[in-house]
Amino acid sequence: MTSTVPASPTRSAEDPPALRQAGTSSLQAVLLDMDGTLVDTEGFWWDAEVEVFADLGHRLDESWRDVVVGGPMTRSAGYLIQATGADISLAELTVLLNEKFENRIGRGVPLMPGAARLLAELAAHNVPTALVSASHRRIIDRVLASLGPEYFALSVAGDEVPRTKPHPDPYLLAAQSLGADPSRCAVVEDTATGVAAAEAAGCRVVAVPSVAPIAPAAGRLVVQSLEEVDLVFLHTLISAPH
Repeated sequence: MTSTVPASPTRSAEDPPALRQAGTSSLQAVLLDMDGTLVDTEGFWWDAEVEVFADLGHRLDESWRDVVVGGPMTRSAGYLIQATGADISLAELTVLLNEKFENRIGRGVPLMPGAARLLAELAAHNVPTALVSASHRRIIDRVLASLGPEYFALSVAGDEVPRTKPHPDPYLLAAQSLGADPSRCAVVEDTATGVAAAEAAGCRVVAVPSVAPIAPAAGRLVVQSLEEVDLVFLHTLISAPH
């Protein structure tokens, strides 16, 4: 886990006027996924996987894309080794995938619609914000350069926790580090794997599906784009009854 600015348990969100008047504030922190949520990179990962396995003499089936999206690299890579029968170790494949992906993001990282506006709004209202990703630290640091590290109090990488998504550990660590109650944290995710991790941690979730559909559920709202998400929306998510 890396802190980009000091995280203080006493730091809290400043409410927009409409919420101050209504007295509905209960949001303590916002925890954001990276790939497919803030940056349009899920396709980059699939392209990297296709290229690596083509070099190994294997063709990936498009139907596997939904299986490998959103999870830890060890799970995705392990699945593809088993599915293709490729003669490569998990450790070797992980290195190749990270290298291919880094080459792609080195040419620029496109932000998802609404991402820049949401990050700016959270910063303007002093909302404690963390980036929580299953990607490795080396990848997160490269992407943070495009997102703006100043927007995040801290970031949690998939290779920095004993168990990454779909386990709750990354979100529990982020909430604890920000001094926030997980039940008063709003999480924004784009995959079922990430949603499962956030909900297992006890967080409220906004799902913005990127590749595979996600169904609404108790404590979870599904939207089509980050352009639908603002600070008032996140406060409403937290204050709504379970």
